Amino acid sequence: MDNLQADQLLPGGFAAELFGQLRAAPQGLTEYQLIRQLADRFPDSLFAEPGALQDPLRLFQLHFLLFHQLYRLADELAPEGLSMQIHALSIRLLPRTESVAGLQQTDPLRAYYLDWQQWRDTHAEDVQRLLDGFWRRRGGGCVAPEELEQALATLDLVQPTDAHAVKQRYRALVSVHHPDRGGSTERVQEINQAMLILERYYGKN
Repeated sequence: MDNLQADQLLPGGFAAELFGQLRAAPQGLTEYQLIRQLADRFPDSLFAEPGALQDPLRLFQLHFLLFHQLYRLADELAPEGLSMQIHALSIRLLPRTESVAGLQQTDPLRAYYLDWQQWRDTHAEDVQRLLDGFWRRRGGGCVAPEELEQALATLDLVQPTDAHAVKQRYRALVSVHHPDRGGSTERVQEINQAMLILERYYGKN
């Protein structure tokens, strides 16, 4: 897969569908919501692949592929007077504002996600190092307040709490919602994503 281009990993009509999904949600979508909608629309794509959101490397690759396409789409929409907010918690179309000449700054995230070589060069051990780095930051500096609030709500937790309480609640919810016990795979995926965020904030126990 290392030699594949982004377009080779996507179904036909993907860009048009991506634009349509965002246009239909002026309030914006989270990355997870958008992935779910794309999975429903393209059931044979990588976005609908079983377990894609649970394996760290596959999750990174899916995330990178989506953001790569979002930044490409944003560039295509610029001449039409549109811009895009691109964040894991809020992806939405916005009117484009005129920038002041000479004050335009380089966007490092845009440069990163448009560099497809990053997708090729990132392997499982690289993703694990990134995750370990997040988990070592116990001050929560790598978690936005809205991201933390949403993750706590997903696990039915409120502040103050700690890593031990988060882990206990996570285990209890996964046990209840596990598909083998009649639960929902989608709910377990939501719980897993929330747990990753909370481990970044509180650290591992």
